[in-house]
Amino acid sequence: MYAPPAGCRRSPETGLRTDMDKPDLIIFDCDGVLVDSEIIAARVEAELLTEAGFEITPEELARTYAGLTFKDILLRIEEISGLPFQATLIDKAETAVDRRLRQEVRAVDGVREAVMQVGAPYCICSNSPGERIRAMLERTGIMPVFMGPIFSAPELPTGRTKPAPDVFLHAASEFNADPARTFVIEDSVHGIAGARAAGMRVIGFTGGAHSYPGHADVLMEAGAETVIRRWADLKGVLEALMVWSEDD
Repeated sequence: MYAPPAGCRRSPETGLRTDMDKPDLIIFDCDGVLVDSEIIAARVEAELLTEAGFEITPEELARTYAGLTFKDILLRIEEISGLPFQATLIDKAETAVDRRLRQEVRAVDGVREAVMQVGAPYCICSNSPGERIRAMLERTGIMPVFMGPIFSAPELPTGRTKPAPDVFLHAASEFNADPARTFVIEDSVHGIAGARAAGMRVIGFTGGAHSYPGHADVLMEAGAETVIRRWADLKGVLEALMVWSEDD
């Protein structure tokens, strides 16, 4: 279990919280939040789906299915289209996405500075495999900022990925954090659904290359309390939200 450092533990509740009171935990999604990988994966997967008989653009794929594993995307498309996909398509996509990520992935502008300023325990919760997450962090040069825990939903005992809340609840348990005092930074409806199901507060993020007009509105409708486009805004937003509680 990962204990929060001194000064970041829960303070007694006395009405409105002070600006010195910190969250128990900050959880970052990875793809499309820390690293600009969502659009890269969408381009690969859209091409493979189109070749398999389901025509879709990368932009449509990102807008509708961002935050889901490719396996879950295939299952959902099979449901609506009636098209059967070969299981080998999953392995083909994983290999192609990893190859493109090694060549193209970049950190989202300003993320390193923003993470270092949060002033509370933090970690990563993602639907991507742990090996891919670490490879992207290394490739983008932000691994030193995330030397702590990285939680991959498919690698948990339950194996349930977002929008299930499992990975978020697992992280909270490891940090001895109250879900109600945990903030999640997410760029997708599916990720927000999982965080809200875990009883956590959500800040939407639209700073990735896969973002689209109306993205912020969609995230707010899904349950985000507010949305940021620039990492420079994170610290101030966290401080403001800690003063204001949905229960006040």
